[in-house]
Amino acid sequence: MDDAFKNRVGGDRIASRQIDELVGIARGVAADGRINQAEAEFLQKWLAANADVSAQPLFQTLYRRIGEMLVDGVLDDDEQAELLDTLNRFADRSFELGEALKATTLPLCDPAPVLSFDGKAYCFTGTFVFGKRKDCEAAVKDRGATAGSLTRSTSVLVIGAYATESWKHSAFGNKILKAVDMRTAGLPISIVSEQHWTQHLTV
Repeated sequence: MDDAFKNRVGGDRIASRQIDELVGIARGVAADGRINQAEAEFLQKWLAANADVSAQPLFQTLYRRIGEMLVDGVLDDDEQAELLDTLNRFADRSFELGEALKATTLPLCDPAPVLSFDGKAYCFTGTFVFGKRKDCEAAVKDRGATAGSLTRSTSVLVIGAYATESWKHSAFGNKILKAVDMRTAGLPISIVSEQHWTQHLTV
């Protein structure tokens, strides 16, 4: 066995142990159905200590997202809900943060519509590569749209890239199902992926 092979195998074992440890931490933090500031800060410190020795995308992604949530020193209610949902799904091993959107399992519009912003009402749900939900909302507001809760006047629902086949059971599943009902009832609402949405930001 050459040194490269030994290093690769050793790295895989370290990564596996890290994932197992992170799963245990996620289950412990999410066990009571809540996550507070101190728990988020603990998780951030653990990831900081481990991310540099792991090639796993999920470590880097989760570390970055928690950093974005805590950059203002406050974990608000929306951020708590998003982080709790993320940890619950990770603890159940139902997804990894590095995987791409499984478009075939989501009720996305097919074909995907051309998106516009001026005068349109956007709603965002799920976990996004682009940034926090308020960053996504700011992006469409800068382009003349409004953003907020899902209502009968919502033009576009954007689903974050880190969705999985178990989306119906996730914290944001009800919002997606409501949007599907609205679309079925004839309301002019489009349901699109984050990837499709971001492609229109540069148009």
